[in-house]
Amino acid sequence: MTVVYVLAHFDDEFLAWPLIRRDLAEGCDLSFVHVADYRGAESARRRHAETLAFLAALGVAADRQIHLGAGTGWWDGQLHAHAADAYAALAAAVPGPVERVVVPAWEGGHPDHDTCAALGAKLAAARGDAPVDQVPLYQGRGMPWILYRACRPIPENGPVREIALGASDWGRWLTAVGAFPSQAHVWAGLIPNMMLTFARQRAFRYQALAPGRIGERPHAGPLHYERMFKTPYAVVRAAVDGLA
Repeated sequence: MTVVYVLAHFDDEFLAWPLIRRDLAEGCDLSFVHVADYRGAESARRRHAETLAFLAALGVAADRQIHLGAGTGWWDGQLHAHAADAYAALAAAVPGPVERVVVPAWEGGHPDHDTCAALGAKLAAARGDAPVDQVPLYQGRGMPWILYRACRPIPENGPVREIALGASDWGRWLTAVGAFPSQAHVWAGLIPNMMLTFARQRAFRYQALAPGRIGERPHAGPLHYERMFKTPYAVVRAAVDGLA
C-alpha cells in the first residue's frame, strides 16, 4: 500500500527529509502530491524540476509525484479558496488503498499548509481511516510580530515522535537545500531557524494528526499567517469546514 504525502508547495518536502528517508528505508511505496498552482509558468516549471531532482536524489521516481494544482488557478497562498475542488481532484488522483497520509502540520503557519492538513485528513478518513502524520514546517505560536519557529511541533498537536539523526545525517539534510536554488531567499531565513530548533531538540520531531484536531484552532492567539499574510483564520476555518 501507498504512503501519500499531501503537500502544498514545491520544496515543502525538504522539511520532511528524515521521514521520507525512513519510509524509503522501510520499503514503503511513496507518492507525493503537490496541490498549489503558481502564477508564473516559468517559476512553476523551475520549482517543479527542483522538487523532482530532490526526490530523485532520495530514490523517488518522477512518476511518483503529481502536481495536482497544475493549470488550475489554485494560486500559492489562496489554496483555501479552492479547497473543495482540490479535494475532489485529490480523491480522484489517489484512489487507494492508502497505508498512511503525511501532511504539513495543522499549526497556523501558512494557510496553504493548514488547508493541505485538512485535505490529507479527509483523504485518510475516506481511505479506511488511514493514520495521518503531520510534519511541522513553521509557526508563530507565542512569537511577536511576524517572527516564527521552524520545524518545532506545537503542544496542541499532541505527543511528539522522534527520528534520531547522526552528524552526517544532519549535514546531508541541510546541504540538500541546495536542490532548491530558486527559493534561496526563503531558505536564507528558514535554515538558521531550523538550526536553532534542532540545537534544542536534537532530533527530527513530528506528530500524529488526531481525528477531530482539524476542527480546533491551531493554537490560541494570532496565527502566523494572520500576521504575515493577512489571511484571517475565519476564512481558512470556513474553507476547511466546507470539506466536512
